[in-house]
Amino acid sequence: MKWLIAILLAAAVVNPYFAAADEVKGEEKGGTMKLSSPAFENNKSIPMKFTCEGEDINPALIIEGLPAGTRSLALIVDDPDAPVGTWAHWVVFDISPVASIEEDSIPGKQGMNNFRRKDYGGPCPPSGTHRYFFKIYALDSELGLSEGIDKKGLEEAMQGHILDKAQLIGLYKKQSR
Repeated sequence: MKWLIAILLAAAVVNPYFAAADEVKGEEKGGTMKLSSPAFENNKSIPMKFTCEGEDINPALIIEGLPAGTRSLALIVDDPDAPVGTWAHWVVFDISPVASIEEDSIPGKQGMNNFRRKDYGGPCPPSGTHRYFFKIYALDSELGLSEGIDKKGLEEAMQGHILDKAQLIGLYKKQSR
C-alpha cells in the first residue's frame, strides 16, 4: 500500500494534468461539461486544415453543460508530447459563456503561446503522432488579465475560480516529409 501512495504522489509531482489549476471549485468535482468539435472526434485525427500544414486556423468547438454561475471561459490547447515538454498552442481567456467557439475565430483575450505569438498555433509535430489537448474551463469570474499572459500565468490566475472543465483530445502526425 505504501508503494502505491508513493507512486501516486510521484505522478502528481511530475504530471502537469494533476496541476492545482485543474482543481474544480467546491466539494463536487463537476464533470457535467462536455467539449466536442464538428471537425474531429475525441482521440481521433485533427484534419490538416487546422494544422501548420493547412490553413493553421482553430477548429470549431461545441461546449455543453456550462454550470450555473459561469461568468467566463478559458481555453488552453497544448501538446504534452512535444520534445521540449508540454507546448502551449493556444491560450485564451475572458471568453463570454457561450455554447460554441467558431472556426477561425478569436473568442476572447489571447495569451502568449509557446510560438511566442498571441494566436492559435496549430499542430505541427516534429516527428510521430502527437496528442493535442483542448481544455475548456468554466470560471466564476472574468480574470481581467492583460493579453499576452502565458499558460502558467493563466493557470495560476484560474486557481480557486474553476467551476467545471472538459477536454477534447485530437491527434496529428505530419503528412509531408
